[in-house]
Amino acid sequence: MNDTKYFEVSVQWTDVVDAKVKKFKERYLVSAVSVTDAETRVNSVFSSEYPAVEFEVKSAKESNIARVIG
Repeated sequence: MNDTKYFEVSVQWTDVVDAKVKKFKERYLVSAVSVTDAETRVNSVFSSEYPAVEFEVKSAKESNIARVIG
């Protein structure tokens, strides 16, 4: 049995598009051991890859996905 868990993490951020501030919201599938770990991983990725972007993790919950094949 595979102990890998997947979490759906919703992130909201703002950006300037055509001189207007717009809000964006996307969901990410994160492999982690807990909800806290999933949030920490997303925060780490956004902080390092998009340092100028203000973002917020809006929600995180365990996913029903059993396995990612690919």
